[in-house]
Amino acid sequence: MDQKIAHKRWIRIIPPVMLIYIFAFMDRMNFGFAMAGGMNESLDITASTAGLAAGVFFFGYLVLQIPGGHISEKGHAKKFIALTILCWGGLSIATGFVTSATQLLTLRFLLGVAEGGVWPAILVIISKWFPAEERARANALFIMNINIALLITGPVSGWIIQNYGWRNVFVVEGLISVLLILVWWPLVDESPAQAKWISAAERDYINTRVAAQERNVRAGGAPASYGALFTNSNFWRLTLFYLFFQVGDCGFMMWLPTILKNLTREGMTLVGLLSAVPFLAAMAGLYLIAYYSDKSGKRRIFLAIPAICFAAAFILSVQTREIAMLSFAFLVICGLFHNAYNGVFWTLPPKLFTRDVCGGATGFINGIGNLGGFIGPYLVGWIITRYGDMSYAIYALSGFLLAAFLLAVTSPRRIDDDAPQTASGSVTTPKERLV
Repeated sequence: MDQKIAHKRWIRIIPPVMLIYIFAFMDRMNFGFAMAGGMNESLDITASTAGLAAGVFFFGYLVLQIPGGHISEKGHAKKFIALTILCWGGLSIATGFVTSATQLLTLRFLLGVAEGGVWPAILVIISKWFPAEERARANALFIMNINIALLITGPVSGWIIQNYGWRNVFVVEGLISVLLILVWWPLVDESPAQAKWISAAERDYINTRVAAQERNVRAGGAPASYGALFTNSNFWRLTLFYLFFQVGDCGFMMWLPTILKNLTREGMTLVGLLSAVPFLAAMAGLYLIAYYSDKSGKRRIFLAIPAICFAAAFILSVQTREIAMLSFAFLVICGLFHNAYNGVFWTLPPKLFTRDVCGGATGFINGIGNLGGFIGPYLVGWIITRYGDMSYAIYALSGFLLAAFLLAVTSPRRIDDDAPQTASGSVTTPKERLV
């Protein structure tokens, strides 16, 4: 296949889905900067209440996970995501006007509902556009939106808070999110069958490869009903791995501004700039892990490496906190690995489950796993309130990352068989460059 044709889907599909989730994630994570920038004092809430408000988002996030994934597999992802864009942007704006803890908790929960389902919906779109041997990299490029969002959220949110107050960070970033509908609707095509901009050759290549992989999944006896899915051990292994990793990861992301503020004792503008560095490193980690996983066809080892490296660096950041620069260096290493597993991880549901249930399975795993986004931030807030020491909280988060590592290294060997393919469908040699 002509290289120009082979690359077109990467250029046309990945940037719009990245952009949408960049602002979705900013509207979720700017809360951490509001906590560090005066929100707690303004609303007269404790660290544990702030942690609860940060985490209650993920209970709302559960609501539309399975419906969103299932609806998307039926061909309605574009409409579903368009509606949620308007909802989450409006709810973010409303958060800038809260006057009580109750209002804050309610809006955070509803924001979770609005954003729930977007992640599995986008992953369904990607699974229709990219065959298995390209999917870790395609997922990684999409998921890079998290690191870009965090890279942007730090400096921008820190600057807005320092100059205009914590309320305006929700209002400004929420308004931008609402305007994303003008990008999403005209640019994104849900599947190759609906796209007018690709050639017949590219459409045939994608459809042939994806259909062949789906036949292989069915031939392997993968769950084809929700009853079979919920009794499948691999389904629960993926769910637990994602939950444990998310506990450590979300605790790290939400409390990083506070960790840096305590470490440097500087203002919010500098804290915002410093917080961007780990997430700049994360983009390299995310893509490199996905690249080498696709190149080798191996999945287990590239789930395990990020978990153990993240845990070790997190612990060392505490052990070296008397030397601020060294401690910060270990936090940057945490950033390098904090979501490096993600591109590889999301290749597994389409590999292990048929299309009848894959969208719903992806939504369930994402929803339950993202309860880690409640457990992690709340656990940190509770430990700080109870013991007055961030170190104990970091050790607890690291323990969850080590549990994820153990699940990765004991996962079934059969997930390690995504042999790289050429455009014609033949297996490549290790020296051949992937499209």
